[in-house]
Amino acid sequence: MVEIPLTPAADHRSLLPEGAEATVDIPAEKMQFLKAAFDQMKEPFKQFVAETKPDWIVVDVISHWAAGVAREWQVPLVLFYAYSAAVCAFIGPSEYLAGDGRKRVRPSPESMTSPPEWFTIPSSVALRNHVAMLVHPGIYGNNGTDTGDAERCAQILESCHAIAVRSCREFECEYLNLWAGINSVPVIPVGLLPPEPPKEREAVVDGSWTEIFKWLDQQPPSSVVFVGFGSEYKLTKEQVHEISHGLELSNLPFLWAIRKPNWAANDLDIFPLGFTDRTSGRGKVCIGWAPQMEILGHKSIGGSLFHSGWGSVIETLQFGHCPVLLPFIIDQGLHARLLVEKGLGIEVERREDGSFTGNDIAEALRRAMVLQEGEGIRARAREAASVFGDRKLHDQYIAEFAEYLKHGAVQQG
Repeated sequence: MVEIPLTPAADHRSLLPEGAEATVDIPAEKMQFLKAAFDQMKEPFKQFVAETKPDWIVVDVISHWAAGVAREWQVPLVLFYAYSAAVCAFIGPSEYLAGDGRKRVRPSPESMTSPPEWFTIPSSVALRNHVAMLVHPGIYGNNGTDTGDAERCAQILESCHAIAVRSCREFECEYLNLWAGINSVPVIPVGLLPPEPPKEREAVVDGSWTEIFKWLDQQPPSSVVFVGFGSEYKLTKEQVHEISHGLELSNLPFLWAIRKPNWAANDLDIFPLGFTDRTSGRGKVCIGWAPQMEILGHKSIGGSLFHSGWGSVIETLQFGHCPVLLPFIIDQGLHARLLVEKGLGIEVERREDGSFTGNDIAEALRRAMVLQEGEGIRARAREAASVFGDRKLHDQYIAEFAEYLKHGAVQQG
């Protein structure tokens, strides 16, 4: 590991929280200052490349300046997408993203609410209207820096020698083939990169977690819903209260891990009045950090209500749990559509503006966990564990990628 300090420009230093280095550290309205600070890393990164002469540079789409550095020092470039191939294909090839002479087939949010014209396979992967209204200006509009997000992506796509995707043929061969067919460079699946499954609970030393795992031990197999929305998207008070209402209405046992929201004065202010008392014994709420892999690996967990982020999808299906999908931002809605399309998940019903009610949450949870109409989805989720949790399979993908880098580096000179 080589440290390259993040040093915001002088006029931005006061606009970023102390120690902020990632999107999770800042509110959405300050995102442009983080991107501007990240762009300041070009020169120290360029110096590092000049001194070390690496064989390859592997980069994501935000650091578009890496393309110029790679060309200057004649180092081949790999674009790494940490999304599914379906999402990569939906984003599209470079000529549909930005810049003079490009087709720009997405002039409005509405243009992102149906599969794009370059999709040559039947697909339902597209954004809901309420998400498209947020995503379209974020990708194609002014992001507060000299280079918009679509342009950043286009520059990397046009400069890379290969595209690596966090996916596998066993799950979405059709989208990998589609994505490869609309690019002029190799598209290489690197596997799903599933986290190491927990072997024991010794790492969970906090007293409250010891009690929670004792409670889980007492629940029937596959009966508990795990609820967790990560830290990237900040739930509003209304959303937290509707989720609470839904958990209460469902009558299902649940374990909810939630970080204290900024709008809550204290822990008691997070939930509706009386919620914890009314669900006591049937449900557990944990505020702050949670040992997610140990929780998902517990035999009593049977389903998971979450935001549809790709990492969480992989972790959930790694254990064969039924996903209940409540997406909010960027790729989450696309992954939700992909799972529903493959019969591997249930998406919570929403209004046109993206709102939902406790009844919507309860209905989706009961369908996923106990109703007969959800048995097919539960069965397919259990079967998916043989792919998502197969470490030998995904290690082989990494080995193949490493072999490509060895031989590709030679070919590139």
